Amino acid sequence: MLSLLLFPMLIWAQERPAKYIVLITIDGLRPEFYLDPSWGMVNLRHLMSEGVAAKGVNPVFPSVTYPDHTTIITGVTPAKHGIYFNAPFRPRGEAGQSYVYYDSIKTETLFGAMKKAGRTTADIIWPVTVHAPIDYNVPDIAQPGSKDRRGITADNVYPADLWKTLQDSAVGQLDALDWNMFDDELGMDENIGRMGAYLIKKHKPGLTAIHFAAADHYQHEYGRDGYGVRAAVAGIDRGIKTVLEAIRRAGIKDSTAIIVTGDHGFENVYRNLQPNVLLKQHGILTDVRNDQWRAQFYQQGGCTFLVLKDPNDQQTLSAVQSLLKGLSDSLKQYFKVIDKSTLEKKGAFPGAVLALTGLKGTGFGSKQDGNLMDVLPVVKGNHGFFPDHKEIQTGFVAVGPGLKAGVVLPEMNLVDICPLIIHLTGIPFKSMEGKLYQEMFR
Repeated sequence: MLSLLLFPMLIWAQERPAKYIVLITIDGLRPEFYLDPSWGMVNLRHLMSEGVAAKGVNPVFPSVTYPDHTTIITGVTPAKHGIYFNAPFRPRGEAGQSYVYYDSIKTETLFGAMKKAGRTTADIIWPVTVHAPIDYNVPDIAQPGSKDRRGITADNVYPADLWKTLQDSAVGQLDALDWNMFDDELGMDENIGRMGAYLIKKHKPGLTAIHFAAADHYQHEYGRDGYGVRAAVAGIDRGIKTVLEAIRRAGIKDSTAIIVTGDHGFENVYRNLQPNVLLKQHGILTDVRNDQWRAQFYQQGGCTFLVLKDPNDQQTLSAVQSLLKGLSDSLKQYFKVIDKSTLEKKGAFPGAVLALTGLKGTGFGSKQDGNLMDVLPVVKGNHGFFPDHKEIQTGFVAVGPGLKAGVVLPEMNLVDICPLIIHLTGIPFKSMEGKLYQEMFR
């Protein structure tokens, strides 16, 4: 009897580890891209039919790219992993680089755990990976103010000749527009897919992380729908097929788990609230660049965080809270206050004393002068909002060893992605905040 009980456990133990993980993120992925066939993601819908999916995945707060991507590879929220925003809060509003350097991350990552387990890794523009312990590393980095990302990317790839190798063997000689997103062009995503496919075929990394970016860019530009958005979504679906073909050609299909997820959803935005204008009108903020302020808001698209110069300055905090409460109902209908305790529960930026999240198509700006509310001339798209509603949710589809077919979960969280990968690979990893969904597994 004991042998009969042990037999299925042994089979599961043999099946469970996936030798290879291909982790794909679609920046700005919304669940309807694969749930609704009109979006044309035939390849992602095919993966969904063969594996598991979710109707919605809750991002972290703020629901922006770099914190969300870092949560995917750490299994913890920003308060722990340290990537609080897309770019660090700089008290004087100085221009500077986003969070790009890997040593900004305070906790263990999938890249580091894979290396310790003796498995090779690769990435194509995964955020916060400059100088990361990745065997084949094309980090997400751009020169602020420049439309040409090639030089700064070439300077930061690893190994040093990888950029030349990829051009020689995968994509050909790249022009500036082949490695950026402007004028409704989709060449960058196409080349991202080809680069990832080449590395899979050539090196068979234990973890390959690929980040497609155009759907985010064109939703910012056009809102949730429009030609540019639909073209970007269709292009990414073709890029996914390129990666799937590479997995098959490499002979590793049966031992590879493919996980396609996103970082955040999107909302149409019709206006921007400028709360620093309110602070300046009442003497709480005079000139940020000259360090003349007691409190200021740091905007992240669909939300903004209040930071006190003196963290213990309760008088200023009370004054700001009173100003917000004293606004007319015609303005208060467009935002909601997120208090400190809620920020702590969500694992958000610990340096903030409160945050505002936009309602009814409202984002935030960082201006100190001018109108308190700016109406946009055309609809735009944004994210960053507090993750308590469907529009800001992202998606999840996975297929591979040990996973069932045809399972659709109603909801999960981004912190749950890393525990899934650790479970499928069996590699050691330190503490995570996410959970496993047993209904996913055979």
